[in-house]
Amino acid sequence: MARAALAVLVLSAVCGFPSASCTKVSYDDRAIVIDGQRRIILSGSIHYPRSTPEMWPDLIQKAKDGGLNTIETYVFWNGHEPRPREYNFAGNYDIMRFFSEVQKAGMYAILRIGPYICGEWNYGGLPAWLRDIPDMQFRLHNQPFEREMETFTKLIVNKMKDANMFAGQGGPIILAQIENEYGNIQSGLPDQQSATKYIHWCAEMANNQNVGVPWIMCQQSNDLPPNVLETCNGFYCHNFKPKENMPKIWTENWTGWFKAWDKPDYHRPAEDLAYSVAMFFQNRGSVQNYYMYHGGTNFGRTTGGPYITTSYDYDAPLDEYGNIRQPKYGHLKQLHAMLTSMEKHLVYGQQNETSFDDKVKATKYTLDDGSSACFISNSHDNEDLNVTFEGTTYQVPAWSVSVLPDCKTVAYNTAKVKTQTSVMVKKESEVTQGLKWFWLPELLKPFCTDRSGSFRRNELLEQIVTGADKSDYLWYKTSLTSGAEEEFTLYVNTTGHELYAFVNGELAGYQHSVNGPYIFQFQAPVTMRAGKNYISLLSATVGLKNYGASFELMPAGIVGGPVKLVRPDSSAIDLSHSTWTYETGLYGESIQIHLDKPDLEWSCHPAVPVNRPFSWYKALFHAPDGEDAVVVDLAGLNKGVVYVNGRNLGRYWPSYIAGNMDGCHRCDYRGAYKTWDNQEKCLTGCHEIGQQFYHVPRSFLNARGLNTIVLFEEAGGDPTKVNFRTVVVRSVCINAEKGDAITLACANGGTISSIDVTSFGVAKGQCGAYEGGYESKPAMEVLSAACLGKESCTVHYTDELDSAGSEGSGVLTVQATC
Repeated sequence: MARAALAVLVLSAVCGFPSASCTKVSYDDRAIVIDGQRRIILSGSIHYPRSTPEMWPDLIQKAKDGGLNTIETYVFWNGHEPRPREYNFAGNYDIMRFFSEVQKAGMYAILRIGPYICGEWNYGGLPAWLRDIPDMQFRLHNQPFEREMETFTKLIVNKMKDANMFAGQGGPIILAQIENEYGNIQSGLPDQQSATKYIHWCAEMANNQNVGVPWIMCQQSNDLPPNVLETCNGFYCHNFKPKENMPKIWTENWTGWFKAWDKPDYHRPAEDLAYSVAMFFQNRGSVQNYYMYHGGTNFGRTTGGPYITTSYDYDAPLDEYGNIRQPKYGHLKQLHAMLTSMEKHLVYGQQNETSFDDKVKATKYTLDDGSSACFISNSHDNEDLNVTFEGTTYQVPAWSVSVLPDCKTVAYNTAKVKTQTSVMVKKESEVTQGLKWFWLPELLKPFCTDRSGSFRRNELLEQIVTGADKSDYLWYKTSLTSGAEEEFTLYVNTTGHELYAFVNGELAGYQHSVNGPYIFQFQAPVTMRAGKNYISLLSATVGLKNYGASFELMPAGIVGGPVKLVRPDSSAIDLSHSTWTYETGLYGESIQIHLDKPDLEWSCHPAVPVNRPFSWYKALFHAPDGEDAVVVDLAGLNKGVVYVNGRNLGRYWPSYIAGNMDGCHRCDYRGAYKTWDNQEKCLTGCHEIGQQFYHVPRSFLNARGLNTIVLFEEAGGDPTKVNFRTVVVRSVCINAEKGDAITLACANGGTISSIDVTSFGVAKGQCGAYEGGYESKPAMEVLSAACLGKESCTVHYTDELDSAGSEGSGVLTVQATC
């Protein structure tokens, strides 16, 4: 309590801005204390670079409408400082504008500076140019790294101060974070003494910024520095026990999982996510943040991994495009309403627990006035139970929590979803059918000799350091003279992620690594002609590693090789220490073909070449009508980059097919949700294209007039199959019990066109394709009268909706089409 009082005094000194309404933030062992009042914080992560400024107000408002009171975001160092002391705070990196939108919505904010962030972001958010600084060691106690980290941290803090964004200045920011998940990897670092000094330096440096709000560190239980709060990340944090006098804070409740090119889509059931939240608050939790609430898109070259997709949907309550994902959004919204109504009890009430067995308990929070709020949890994953608590018996499904705001009546159960399910589809747009394509070949000839380049070395260099991550591509070029024509196998040992080999200007072969080790051995038959021969190796990365102890040292490219020409008798010519010429990037990148400058001479032959590697394609199109989210369907292409009106939408790789995993064949919300150890469940998309659709934000498009799409097709594909689609709600469904409200809603002005199912005891299928059951004609008539032609409708399930033969069936299933 003394620490909390001290924090308030410090904030009082900061709070001297005449035009601002100052907010004092401190903490005690129960909660964050705001203006002297303990508060529960219901927060959601929205990453500003993964959407657009035009999307921010809508995303933030939907979060608020969903019952949140706080927005959390990382800060993206390599996005803001792509080159030393050259800063970018424009467009979707305008962090001040983002926090201003949070403030306008009347919400709090959590600023996670890092500046190492992980986040499945390229290089974990750290700029690759740090590797150029002598004696640099990432995330250890050394002057070069700490100097750069402090410089950037001060830059962000001062920008927030200048904009009056901290709570003590009248702004929304109530917590700030330094470093990120260091405790997870600290024991794996090469110098433990240096690691301890570094993490303590981080805390001291952060506190010296005098931001006037508490600093947090997540996953730092074993070596927590003074004057920072420890927090938890994971699928479940109800058993997390913070240090003495600290509130229980959950910085990352993973709402789903990120996606890799070779993996299916991960889905975390709404019932399980709600269970994790209710369990956290049942067990004295007070600050909970969804990671992610809106995942968004990895535009440009921002994906980490390697091999993380351009989509960062994350199965979040708001989908990649900003649409409400039902039932997850609505189910959590109802829980948030319950928790908010119980706030005083949760942060001020006396806690008492009654255990029925090691997995079943009731928790009661009682205020001095005698009022109480209760939870009853059943953590068995396969057994529904009747629990008698304070003289009343309650039916509690397996793996669920019942919430009783008055300790008498169950107002909410995490396993009983009372909100609609929405089925989203990609609807083909008529205005973009039959696109006329133009093309340009990528100019390869200058790169297929060793006459030009940035520099030469008699060794094979690491790609990230050599190219400073300015491009996915790095050329390794050498030559040799042969006395006669001779057949060889070109052998290249590379740390990937991709390799194209050219011999005397001809493509000899291509290979990419599997997702995992990223080391592979390329082999291709080649012919050396009599005289001088040129070997050009194009190495390509697909996102840089973002997590792990010393993750920055994982190499890329053909570092060390060897590169050999192997004869049929197994004797070889080792080229590893030949003179290699280096050049970063492609010619088309250097002249910015994606901007479609007037001096470019695109070919307009009627038959555009297809399946041709290293080709640029262009087409003009009109934006689809309406306000629905727009995606471009790139099925038929192989691998490359897509641009719309000069904006880089990200890498595409639809030729990469997701593998088969057992989790595609089972889904049960009951039991712990995991994304590792072959315990995955609730997956979709096995044996399907890893990512077929790519987000085109409406703000990138000209609503009137023509738009330009440009493709760089690296591996050879068919652009004539490309089309644009809009993301719309097709079917909405809900299961209701007697007394429930049946609420159906379309989106973006869409209306309900038909009521398709009103049945009891539906036997099989899922929303959009239900089968079986006993149809209720009265329910069909009532819902049709109330809902057809409307954007939304609500009908209460009373006896009026029953029909002969439906008595005792319990659940009415309704399905409608938008």
